[in-house]
Amino acid sequence: MSGSHGRSVRRRTFVLGATAAAGSAALAGTARAAAFGWSDDGSNYVVDTGADLVFKVSKTNGDLTSLVHRGTEYQGYGGMNSHIESGLGTSTVSLTQSGSTILISVAYGTLRHYYAARSGENNVYLWTNKADTSVSATRYILRVKKGLFLNDEPDSYTYAPTAVEASDVFAKSDGQTRSKHYSRLRVTDYDYVGWSGGGVGLWIVRSNHEKASGGPFYRSLLRHQSADGGGLYEILYYGQNQTEAQRFGLQGPYVIALTDGGAPSSALFPGTLTTPWADSLGMSGYVGASGRGKVAGVGISGRNTAYPYTVGLANSAAQYWGSARASDGYFSIGGVLPGTYTLTVFKGELAVYTGSVTVTAGGTTTLNTIAIPSSNDPGNASAIWRIGDWNGTPSGFKNADLMTYAHPSDVRAASWTGNVVVGNNETASFPCYLWKDVNSGILVYFKLTAAQAAAAHTLRIGVTTAYANGRPQITVNDTWTSAIPSPPTQPSTRSLTNGSYRGNNHTFTYSVPASAWKTDTGQYNVLRIDVVSGSGATGYLSAGTAVDAIDLLT
Repeated sequence: MSGSHGRSVRRRTFVLGATAAAGSAALAGTARAAAFGWSDDGSNYVVDTGADLVFKVSKTNGDLTSLVHRGTEYQGYGGMNSHIESGLGTSTVSLTQSGSTILISVAYGTLRHYYAARSGENNVYLWTNKADTSVSATRYILRVKKGLFLNDEPDSYTYAPTAVEASDVFAKSDGQTRSKHYSRLRVTDYDYVGWSGGGVGLWIVRSNHEKASGGPFYRSLLRHQSADGGGLYEILYYGQNQTEAQRFGLQGPYVIALTDGGAPSSALFPGTLTTPWADSLGMSGYVGASGRGKVAGVGISGRNTAYPYTVGLANSAAQYWGSARASDGYFSIGGVLPGTYTLTVFKGELAVYTGSVTVTAGGTTTLNTIAIPSSNDPGNASAIWRIGDWNGTPSGFKNADLMTYAHPSDVRAASWTGNVVVGNNETASFPCYLWKDVNSGILVYFKLTAAQAAAAHTLRIGVTTAYANGRPQITVNDTWTSAIPSPPTQPSTRSLTNGSYRGNNHTFTYSVPASAWKTDTGQYNVLRIDVVSGSGATGYLSAGTAVDAIDLLT
């Protein structure tokens, strides 16, 4: 296999392996002699965009059966087409042309799926309307033929023949792990995923995810490549470590974009793409710009400016988010469907404020400065010592960065065991995850002054998610043990082993009496943290939890 790979991170924009001079390539490639239009070959609708792209859609089931760019077929691996989920089955497929736009409509039960082409563009625009649970439709997968692009990134199956967990986590011969789950990226971090090589870039530009679930910090599979080809995904709903119920309705457009090797045009990015040409196409559930509103906030006070802040909007029907300006907290979120939403302000990924906002079609809801109460941010509390930062993530802890693109058993992971001494690089020494069967019973050593040892204190452990109801129970100096806390609501699926620490942030508090402390100021106090649960399996699938911060309050 030859070539290179590429992807964008929206707020840290870069393209790996793409042709440097190409930058953001134009929407259309070099013009071709063929005219824009369509034909029927008996089995498929055949669409020629009039640029460098010809694609086919099955008249039987709505599969994308061919994707030819400059004479090269890109669609297909393992004898499979590209499609919703694993294919819809027999469907009603129709085509209409309106001037410079061709729309192919696919109806399968209550589900509606659409492909659109525009004259002179090397793009395929897609929408999917999942109305209910009667049809399993949680993704669109673009299946790419093998040999066209090389990708040995951590989100790849390439050269990883040994199964580590289930049928979706594998290990290479050198001990590095690979899985389609391991993408490093949260939804808010990227606009597109794909590959480039040989003067061609093939990308999926994501939608705004208004009908997806999990919020801006959610992680899901984005792409993979294996011995028989590669897959690029647009996730419509993903159940792994999911924190929200599934939303229904029209999602899109998301775009299959082919370029001269560079990144797709920023004009296709979510929040940038405008599609007034789609207003009259009659797609089920479609709401144009005039039927949407906007929320704008003049600022956010009470922020810790060392952290980024994000504002999210969510209700049962839709979700949106936007970044708060670092200087004053100003934010603007457009393209919002009418309705009443819960507004959440996140410090990093930690919710520090919630409110309510109503959006109307064609209107802008302007909010006065949002004041975050000091008590809402646990990082504002005065502490004797603190391990980690209260930001809703395990960042800074041992192995934290690696766990977004590797299995805990990966050879690159530092030992999950080992004691921690406050004042001696304690955060980097403390493991980001704790498991009942792996490193339960970790010890934290710290000293107290005479005055501190004479008083009761509150100890807090913040977690970002948990698997199999894993939660911390503490023991101090082998003389005082806390009660077993009740488990908070967390996702029921795998999390810590599939690249995601994001669940429902929760803080456990423990009231430690003065009698538990050692009064000799020269001696270390010893905190033991055990993971307790009656659920889970063994090893890295035993009950576990991800750590946000630990502190002992004054």
